[in-house]
Amino acid sequence: MKIIRGLWNLQHALNQEAPAADKGCALTIGNFDGVHRGHQAMLALLINEARHRRVPSCVMTFEPHPRDYFAALHHKPALAPARIATLRDKLEELARCGVDRCVVLPFNAHLAAQQPQDFIQDTLVQALGVRYVLVGDDFCFGAQRKGDYAMLDAAGMRLGFDVARMQSYEVHGLRVSSSAVREALGHGDMTRVAALLGRPYSISGHVVHGRKLGRELGASAPGQGDGFRTLNLRFSHWKPAASGIFAVHVHGLTPDGTPLTGVANLGVRPSIDPNDVNGGRVLLETHCFDWPESLTRSLPGGEAYGKIIRVDLLHKLHDELKYDSLDALTRGIAQDCNDARAFFANLPAQAYGQTHRQTTRDRI
Repeated sequence: MKIIRGLWNLQHALNQEAPAADKGCALTIGNFDGVHRGHQAMLALLINEARHRRVPSCVMTFEPHPRDYFAALHHKPALAPARIATLRDKLEELARCGVDRCVVLPFNAHLAAQQPQDFIQDTLVQALGVRYVLVGDDFCFGAQRKGDYAMLDAAGMRLGFDVARMQSYEVHGLRVSSSAVREALGHGDMTRVAALLGRPYSISGHVVHGRKLGRELGASAPGQGDGFRTLNLRFSHWKPAASGIFAVHVHGLTPDGTPLTGVANLGVRPSIDPNDVNGGRVLLETHCFDWPESLTRSLPGGEAYGKIIRVDLLHKLHDELKYDSLDALTRGIAQDCNDARAFFANLPAQAYGQTHRQTTRDRI
């Protein structure tokens, strides 16, 4: 998938494509936070329409989320939605769905003030050359959300592009939406989250340096060897939709792709000094129960810094806790490890032996 950041990069990106590439695109517009099953169904339809028209499929999305922008503008952080996925994970899922291009627009004062008709003419027609536009049933756009499906459809008839609207996607009679995913994550209902997403909830990224406290904390714990060694991923938004302690699968550390079991903390680590190396930012700290031999052999000290991993959050154990001392924190982590091991031990082999990620064909 070609990722184009900002419309100013669009022409340069298109010029790099093969000379015979068709101009124009089939487009859908939205935030696509989580790329849930409703999004997946929409993308499958978009890709089908693009193939019939022999043009690339294209997603237009925004960073930051428009509600993030207005929350900051009005100094009301409560207005910002909890973030399901980082931009990295959103783009990864869009690519897995088979999208050809993704245009990431910075949501700023200019875009917020743009009139709907200007957005249609300047962005959709002139910059993107749209042949087909697919939107959701609640789609609005332009300054003060004055643009709607009827306006877009009328413009399409006048300017020569098709417009379609997709109704809500339901699973067991319940509407699938990013709000529903956020609610399920907030309640720690990871089974419902997986049903809404069509896959386990996951976070991916490069392993970064932490305070290296975990190996010290667990050094004296029975059976811990070099301690509670952790893999640290930064969650690049201050307000994650999920938080707490989870039983997890870790992908990307074994030669054959076998996931490793472990336990992870997603949040701000209330028992640790907020002035630590990660500056109080949201972090996913994952402890694998078995450190892979291949990693120990291939890297100095068996470290994984810089490697890209994916962590599937399968079951929530509890919310983050603030411990009174490092000894209490050590005992708490040891108990979390025991509880996570018990979770995996009680699972049917087929339940999480392989974390299934649907293909585009599955979603149609």
